[in-house]
Amino acid sequence: MEKFANLIHELEISNKTNDKVDAIVRYLQVADDRDKVWLIALFTGKRPKRPVKAGLMKQWALELTGLPEWLFLECYSSVGDLGETLSLILPPPDKKLSKSLSTWMTELIALQDQPDEVKKQYVVHAWSGLTTAERLIFNKLIGGGFRIGVSYKLLVNAIARHTGASVSMIMHSIMGQWSPLDSSFDALVEGNTSGEDISKPYPFCLAYPIDKEVETLGAVQEWQAEWKWDGIRGQLIKRAGEVFIWSRGEELVTAQFPELAASGLSLPDGTVLDGEILVIKDGRVCSFNQLQKRLNRKTIARKLLEEAPIGFCTYDILEFKGEDLRPMALSRRRSLLEVLVGSLPDKRIILSPRLACASWEELARERGQARALNSEGLMLKSLASVYHSGRKKGDWWKWKIEPYSIDAVLIYAQKGSGRRSSYYTDYTFAVRDGDALVTIAKAYSGLTDKEIAQVDRFVKNNSVEKFGPVRTVKPELVFEIGFEGIAESKRHKAGVAVRFPRILRWRTDKTVQDVTTIEELRMLLKQ
Repeated sequence: MEKFANLIHELEISNKTNDKVDAIVRYLQVADDRDKVWLIALFTGKRPKRPVKAGLMKQWALELTGLPEWLFLECYSSVGDLGETLSLILPPPDKKLSKSLSTWMTELIALQDQPDEVKKQYVVHAWSGLTTAERLIFNKLIGGGFRIGVSYKLLVNAIARHTGASVSMIMHSIMGQWSPLDSSFDALVEGNTSGEDISKPYPFCLAYPIDKEVETLGAVQEWQAEWKWDGIRGQLIKRAGEVFIWSRGEELVTAQFPELAASGLSLPDGTVLDGEILVIKDGRVCSFNQLQKRLNRKTIARKLLEEAPIGFCTYDILEFKGEDLRPMALSRRRSLLEVLVGSLPDKRIILSPRLACASWEELARERGQARALNSEGLMLKSLASVYHSGRKKGDWWKWKIEPYSIDAVLIYAQKGSGRRSSYYTDYTFAVRDGDALVTIAKAYSGLTDKEIAQVDRFVKNNSVEKFGPVRTVKPELVFEIGFEGIAESKRHKAGVAVRFPRILRWRTDKTVQDVTTIEELRMLLKQ
């Protein structure tokens, strides 16, 4: 645990990619094989079910410390993270517990079905033998997340440097369904986990936002242009007579889209398609807000199946009859995909249309219609490109339309985590509805470190109310908020929801009287 705690500390105090890679490599050089496996599992979201409820941990900590709840809440609101608050208020350890990361994880998994009294004895005993830093990690292992700026690619790069294996091989090896309880490190990174995983997806090929004039890409005929849809990127897999649907976030979402899984049965065995899961109604792609109604449901009612019918807009084929097609040029993969989709009896799987234009100017005009089609813009893919693992600059580009933007006022703030745990960095913004203010979006990114410090001082000096870790502030700071899409929503007071909100700039030249009105916001629904 001490080694893992030191690693987390190193990752939290640095924002430099190379430093983080170096820290992970150093850990891999000294960690036990089982601990290496758990590192990969924890950093890729393969976390076991929470064994202890957060409310019980808080209750036990209050019993140990004798703190009144109001004082605990003050501490919590100052720290901004429950696991860290608990680690700080507990009395100093009276013993030293030295267990490996894998031992702790195995014990926590075994704790899941135990009665609360057994759980209490275990947790309190652990707290009494761990340092403050180790307690924080222990609390996070129980139910928190590590917000330490370690991306999938960063982790893979560190493993590749440590093992000497290729990045693309490791990316593929650690995907899919595997258990840290029965996988060795060497077997895992080499793709030799126990049992054949017929559901195993491929690493997704990703695009960069275009950072140059499109005319510099060469002849438009050398590129495949497609609509960039705002759905869920996924892989539709059929192997050994079974169908699997994986999201880009490495979630197996087959059960959420039963009609698409049924459509996948018409595919030949050994087929993997890359595409976008969308709500398609009456031949039209609907907004993401409609798709959101289908997400994370254990059962899908017949009414919802009719209101939000699912389609799969496929734009690439990665495997056919068991053969890996990724090294093949996109032009050849596309030809095979067209033949395959054209032969399918079920039209729920549709082919992503290519936009054939004679010039970049003509393609730009087509791009101007994106918003009317519920599209975010265009994808540009070199016809000569292979299907890379992750991002490779130069082959695939995102040519998105300009985002919507509004002026909104800051009304709530909450402290961040990790390096930002001392600053108010999580903000809620509102627009005007007559004389009232109604919340419209939360945003966490877009400000410089200097601006974050200035907003933090404002929040601390102008707090009106406290709700746990959240502060209500005087509505004085105005920001321009950008977002990709907008839709009606009954879940928000404003009656609308925005997609991917972020801070574009701080409007120091505006006051609360200048912020966007709810009527102006609703006008965007008609665009």
